Amino acid sequence: MPVLIAAFYKFVFIAEPQALRDQLFAHMRASEMRGTLLIASEGINGTVSALPDAMAQFLAMLRSDARFADLETKQAQSELHPFKRLKVKVKKEIITLRVPEADPSAQVGQYVSPEDWNALISDPEVIVLDTRNAYEVAEGTFARAVDPRTRSFGEFPHFVDQNLDPKRNRKVAMFCTGGIRCEKASAYLMHKGFEEVYHLKGGILNYLARVPAEDSLWHGKCFVFDEREAVGEKEVALPAFLSEQ
Repeated sequence: MPVLIAAFYKFVFIAEPQALRDQLFAHMRASEMRGTLLIASEGINGTVSALPDAMAQFLAMLRSDARFADLETKQAQSELHPFKRLKVKVKKEIITLRVPEADPSAQVGQYVSPEDWNALISDPEVIVLDTRNAYEVAEGTFARAVDPRTRSFGEFPHFVDQNLDPKRNRKVAMFCTGGIRCEKASAYLMHKGFEEVYHLKGGILNYLARVPAEDSLWHGKCFVFDEREAVGEKEVALPAFLSEQ
């Protein structure tokens, strides 16, 4: 029987990550789920697979918690489990930046829909910033995008501190693969005093899925965290499996 794969994340304060980890792990193990779920005081980030009924029950249970009531997921179907086992881990961060003040649950930039993204990044007053790492940018990026040339997301604050100024760069638009990195990056910029900070809702994959190829300002392919490695406009029906790092 085919399985469902769900990718999701949510920035929200979790007072007792270990207790939540134990609760979710017990439910997921009993439901024979597979994949990886990261839990930290700042939220959750995961990609998991399960039989359809088990997935529906898991997501219903998760959303019954007020902290995750509005949890959004990207889902796809597969003939087989794409993961070998289940891992539910407590981490310091669900996406590593090492700047505690960059807290998306406290403040975050303005979400921009894929349909409105072209107009924003075509504005010459807007700095378009790719928050991904150099090996990902090499596969493809948006027109006018600045490449920070980072090897890991943890290097992003240094790039900002060395190259951007909130008084000079008044409008900054950022993007990433699925949304989680640029959401946290926008929190960092706001912490540093940038006022007009925007980020692409749902990331590149959402843009490629919703903007017609003839209107697209994307060049090349999008690096993804699964066996496909990189996808283009015609290959984005499935989400990017495995969490952005």
